[in-house]
Amino acid sequence: MSTILRKTKIIATLGPASETPERLREMILAGVNIFRLNMSHANHDWVRKIVPSIRSIASDLDMPVGILMDTQGPAVRTGDLSTKLDLKIGDIMEFTVRGTHSEELYSVGVNYDGLIDDISEGDVVLVDNGVIHLKVLSKINNRIRCEVLTPGLLGSRRHINLPGVKVNLPPLTEKDLADVAVGAETGVDFVALSFCREPSDIVALRKVLEGHNCPAKIVAKIEDQSAVKLINEIIQETDAVMIARGDLGVECPMEELPIIQRRILKAALKLGKPVVVATHMLESMIENPVPTRAEVTDVANAVFEQADAIMLSGETTVGKYPVECVKVLDRIARRIERSGSAHFADKTVLLTARQKAAHSGVVLANSFPDAHIVVFTRQGNMAGYASHIRPEHAHIHAFTPSKVIAGHMTLLWGVHPIVQPFSENFESNEKNAEKYLLDQKLADKGDHLVVMSDIIEGEEKFDSIQLRKL
Repeated sequence: MSTILRKTKIIATLGPASETPERLREMILAGVNIFRLNMSHANHDWVRKIVPSIRSIASDLDMPVGILMDTQGPAVRTGDLSTKLDLKIGDIMEFTVRGTHSEELYSVGVNYDGLIDDISEGDVVLVDNGVIHLKVLSKINNRIRCEVLTPGLLGSRRHINLPGVKVNLPPLTEKDLADVAVGAETGVDFVALSFCREPSDIVALRKVLEGHNCPAKIVAKIEDQSAVKLINEIIQETDAVMIARGDLGVECPMEELPIIQRRILKAALKLGKPVVVATHMLESMIENPVPTRAEVTDVANAVFEQADAIMLSGETTVGKYPVECVKVLDRIARRIERSGSAHFADKTVLLTARQKAAHSGVVLANSFPDAHIVVFTRQGNMAGYASHIRPEHAHIHAFTPSKVIAGHMTLLWGVHPIVQPFSENFESNEKNAEKYLLDQKLADKGDHLVVMSDIIEGEEKFDSIQLRKL
């Protein structure tokens, strides 16, 4: 009996609850495919320590594990307060910039001096993940005078959301640039661009990565209305997208969020780009050993819609049950994958001959209930094309001689990356792959293999699709 692999990938954020070698090992065995390093809370010494630790443990377990560095991004935040402000409906509060002093009872500085230029009278300001709502009444001498619309306790360094307001911050802050440099130094597989607003933001990050000679793939985080409006253009430019539902749910009306999630998933699958669904997937499990039924349904929907990956944040950074959270995602994903899908990938656009060849191989694999897709790839492209088409039954075993390419493929739906040296002889590579699948109990004798590869004969190189039997 062959081992059944999970097709939907699991991303877990690392923090105090999950950073020890023992816990990392447990989480990989529980099903983590990619670890996320949240640079809003991490320092460089920690990154330099945790990345080699992950690599070593994954190597010992002979399990492919990717690493994603998530930049903090150009976030607008309140400054430090000596005591929290107890705001009530109707109170007046002022935001100040450029070190200006306020005479109001309630006031707080802001880390972005240009806020007073970007914001207008009548705009609504959301603070602390949308808990506190304020309306801008006026702007006077570097002071933004606001009326409190919803009550709440305002603490230090709280995040500010400005729905519908175009904020003229650079896509990468000085902190982000320093963090990306460390990511390049340590060899992370992915860099997530927080608060991506337009395609040019991705171009800027790509230039920085190229300057460091870093092959990491870019994940554009969709977190505000401006990004949603340009979603097709952003998807075209990026390597992958993340639906970051925390800030996105604050920026957009809550009833629109499920529609936006589905729209982004459809667009990403149509254009053949991996997509991650993130934030609040198992939020209750930060404190509780089991999820709510609503959370189970939320995770199930993302799997049914065939997201490439689902992500845990606070659940695995500070939660009481990090390993159990991974097991819950694994359990839900496996069950939903057996029940069918939304078939969004049926509308995937096939532009190149290689994409059409991969489509033919997937159609062939779909005709055999015991089929496995074997891809020999040096760049990961053919495995990506097969993944985007979403095979009905077959798993994609992607053999590559490159550890870097294997790391990139950890995000691809249905792809099992395997690092194995290639010889010049195709038959030798194929026999080695068959032996690996049998030894690892990933396939049984008699199963059908759809083998995708490029073959070089003399000076000619062409794509090959073969049907074989183990």
